[in-house]
Amino acid sequence: MLSRSYLYLLVTILISASFKTISADFTAPPLQHAKVFTDQQNLEDYWVSEKLDGVRAFWDGKQLITRQGNKINAPDWFTKDFPDGQLDGELWMGRQQFAQLSGAVRKQTPVNHEWQKIRYMVFDKPDSLKIFTLRIKELEDIISDSNSSYLKLVKQTKIVNRETLNARLESVIAQGGEGLMLHKGDSLYQASRTSDILKFKPFEDAEARVVAHISGTGKFTGMMGSLLVEMSDGRQFKIGTGFTLANRKNPPKIGQTITYRFRGITKNGFPRFASYLRIRQDF
Repeated sequence: MLSRSYLYLLVTILISASFKTISADFTAPPLQHAKVFTDQQNLEDYWVSEKLDGVRAFWDGKQLITRQGNKINAPDWFTKDFPDGQLDGELWMGRQQFAQLSGAVRKQTPVNHEWQKIRYMVFDKPDSLKIFTLRIKELEDIISDSNSSYLKLVKQTKIVNRETLNARLESVIAQGGEGLMLHKGDSLYQASRTSDILKFKPFEDAEARVVAHISGTGKFTGMMGSLLVEMSDGRQFKIGTGFTLANRKNPPKIGQTITYRFRGITKNGFPRFASYLRIRQDF
């Protein structure tokens, strides 16, 4: 008969092995992440594209995976003509459609008519050893050879001065877009946060945890008026703008993490003009 201590050890090993197997399924893919644009960059070195407000997705040659490492349950017909190699891009329904997109992508059982509205907008190829300028051409050939109508290439253009860049940003924002991405032409793909790729937006965004609901007054009587939220350093502040009527009637739950927009930092280190954007989606 096996001793109790031996059985305990055996069970511990089995649980540990099971945990490792489960964890492996949720390993984050090796993606490249952007830093924030400043005036110090030489614009002639960069390609410029619109920053899409979609769901970041990594194609490993067989399936779509979120940046957290979770499988996206896309219909087989959606990905059947995707290439064998790796792709980096965003699942996208169009400007200001994130909530609808998120609802479709998060479902364990995909709904065909929802996925028919989605496109996989590709902007890079992680497994390529070429510089970005040549990777653009490589992606053009891959997507051109594909029979998929759901696979699209994000348009990349050259902008040589700040005036033109600002005009492009204003045009994108006026059409409901989020901002721009700048990608250094002679850079290699690297799985890290790097200044080889930059985001340029008229506002910054960050995350905070909901601590409390503050009751509304006036036209918001009986609803949420503002949220008390906590930053990663433990300091708290209120967010009272950016909410729809539906948000105020059914606000983010206490303990949930939200994303908010702001314009700079006060002298005390708090976000200036903070405005609610959405509940953070952990795919």
